[in-house]
Amino acid sequence: MTYLFLYVVAIILIWWTYRVGWLEALKTVVKVIVPSVLIILFNIKAGRLLFKSPVVGLISALPTSIFIFRGSLPLVSFVNNWIENKINNIDDSEVIDTDSVPVDD
Repeated sequence: MTYLFLYVVAIILIWWTYRVGWLEALKTVVKVIVPSVLIILFNIKAGRLLFKSPVVGLISALPTSIFIFRGSLPLVSFVNNWIENKINNIDDSEVIDTDSVPVDD
């Protein structure tokens, strides 16, 4: 079942890259992956305390996820800006600016 899920995710990523371009697809993946990893890491570390009781776990899972998602927005913005700056810093020093002159002159 996991392989089927990963296969569907891979197909969706390929389609999304085709649709919007690889730079925007990479930014979208970063927007999803960074908060997800932070939420998973928090749940691993704090899970022993929060999830001893299923009621406490259910009540606290959504607010902590929202808090971590909101808190990760500056990090996501920083990573996306870094990616965009790396892509846009192409060295254009090889371009020579010239004027066109008609052949008849």
